Amino acid sequence: MDYYDALETRSFEEREAALLAALPQQIAHAKRNAAGFARILAAVDAAQVTSRAQLAKLPVTRKSDLGELQKSMPPLGGLNATPRERLAKVFVSPGPIYDPEGRGADWWRTARGLHAGGFRAGDLVINTFAYHFTPAGSMLESGALAIGCTVVPTGVGQTEMQVAAIRDLGINAFIGTPSFLKLIVEKADELKCDISCLKKAMVGAEYLPPALRKAMRERGIQVMQLYATADLGHIAYESANADGNVNEGMVLDEGVLLEIVRPGTGDPVPAGEVGEVVITSFNRDYPLVRFGTGDLSAVMPQPSPCGRTNVRIRGWMGRADQSTKVRAMFVTPKQVAEVLRRHPEVLKARLVVEGEVGNDRMTLKGEAASSPKGLAEAIVATIRDVTKLRGEVQLVAPGTLPNDGKVIDDLRKYS
Repeated sequence: MDYYDALETRSFEEREAALLAALPQQIAHAKRNAAGFARILAAVDAAQVTSRAQLAKLPVTRKSDLGELQKSMPPLGGLNATPRERLAKVFVSPGPIYDPEGRGADWWRTARGLHAGGFRAGDLVINTFAYHFTPAGSMLESGALAIGCTVVPTGVGQTEMQVAAIRDLGINAFIGTPSFLKLIVEKADELKCDISCLKKAMVGAEYLPPALRKAMRERGIQVMQLYATADLGHIAYESANADGNVNEGMVLDEGVLLEIVRPGTGDPVPAGEVGEVVITSFNRDYPLVRFGTGDLSAVMPQPSPCGRTNVRIRGWMGRADQSTKVRAMFVTPKQVAEVLRRHPEVLKARLVVEGEVGNDRMTLKGEAASSPKGLAEAIVATIRDVTKLRGEVQLVAPGTLPNDGKVIDDLRKYS
């Protein structure tokens, strides 16, 4: 196998030691240079955070917090360690949320994922991710340039021109969403334009249907996925074996430390359980410490068959922020976590919301090894105290609830 660098095949022990050695230094850097983290981590002694157990005691700063943080301390919520005037770019995501880009090659670290997808020096790449306001175009372009590719920066739209460019220039690699790749191929068929030069594609930002991957492979296009966000950059990537078969799951990037936590909390879940992806980044410009992405995923039990030894995750499995409105009041995963905190006999819970509009019913289904007399009634009272709403309780045996990361399951019908 052709790896991006030696970091990808380190032993688990070597990688873990390196991450934990860098952790206190990064936290100290964030506290010293980012006013927002100086406040968020005020009570934290960075020198003591040398283990995952210690890291898990730190507060989680979630993507959903960024809007309020940036309003209170503009423009970046005080989470940037490099002053705004020394940054290369500032992007605008819906919200609006402002996302920085620092200076330097492959700042978003996407080269590693592109390399695993077969991108190599000399490839001619069409980058169809947006270049305006949002960072996706810049994010993937920087990785392709770091590898040595030549990039055609088209952004989205104008499919006829893009098809013509692929044919005329002999473009052999695509970057963009799965749906836009499908549009390009369909437009080429409609125009009877030969784009058989296109051999590889790195896609992201939306679901990749297995049927689309299969259809593209039948046309000679190998499609791989990369997982990145506008705040953290590259998080994980797909890999393939020497025979070209894509492996299940995604390999974690070497530049981040991953935790999977129970939605609404900062508590790590057991290995294999679905929870929220929380990342600590070692980016010196934007040192996000315990940053909750709002995405659900789970750690897979074994390393990838491709030989890369880093943690493998199942990829994107939904959203962790499952807040919903019941009888005109919001109910949140954090509230469900508070109910569990007050009743440690309940190991895991899911709040099921059912009924029709105007006739909502809430039932907390909780896994408990035993059910002492009065426990269910006590939980009912806690639900009312925490949510200001009435709810029922159903206690079930451990292992009964699905392993899908859902803390609030809204089953109401709206039509």
